[in-house]
Amino acid sequence: MTKGKKLTAKQQAFVDEYLKDLNATQACIRAGYSAKTADRIGPELLGKTWVAAAIQLGMEKRQKRTGITQDMVLNRWWDIANADPNELVQYRRDCCRHCYGVDHRYQWIDQDEFNAAVDTAKARKAKVLPSDAGGFGFVSTMEPNSTCPKCNGEGHGHMHVSDTRKLSPAALALFAGVKSGKEGLQVLMQSQEQALINVARHLGMFNDKLEVTVNESLAARLAKAKQRISKQ
Repeated sequence: MTKGKKLTAKQQAFVDEYLKDLNATQACIRAGYSAKTADRIGPELLGKTWVAAAIQLGMEKRQKRTGITQDMVLNRWWDIANADPNELVQYRRDCCRHCYGVDHRYQWIDQDEFNAAVDTAKARKAKVLPSDAGGFGFVSTMEPNSTCPKCNGEGHGHMHVSDTRKLSPAALALFAGVKSGKEGLQVLMQSQEQALINVARHLGMFNDKLEVTVNESLAARLAKAKQRISKQ
């Protein structure tokens, strides 16, 4: 910390909050600064050498305490940012029962399925019993047959959720759990956009000081414009 400079209570609160997510604006708000000026105050605080020194010291203490390095965190965020969501959930179009049946007639999985269907029809005293003219061997995961007259080669669309026990490390990092509700099963994912922003911020791709300069320049131009208008 710069000699002779001591953090105020609010500045210390900002440092503590900033270390949580490295978001200067939100850290300002949580530390008690006005939400209206937080986007300006945040970068200003980061530009103060004693505040920056306190943040650096906090990071070093945290790393020593947890054993978690910056590289470990960056690699985790990078995995999330680059993971393929298709590893978790897919919208598939699979074949219909007529796609690969003989002469595109209804195809059964096996004899047992057909016999069960016949028994059910008899129990209901159906006038027409099921036919096995389409043959057996139906596989529900095959791609649609483009020549099928029943589905016009479109098959049937449905959602497929992968077995999360078999995910790649990147997809596992992206996976945030599942939620069951009125609309069925929902797969939750980490924000890939936020992960990429976090990577960029930690690599110094976002220049908070530059943001302050731009804002100050814009404010100066607006002030001059107002002066010109008032003189007219």
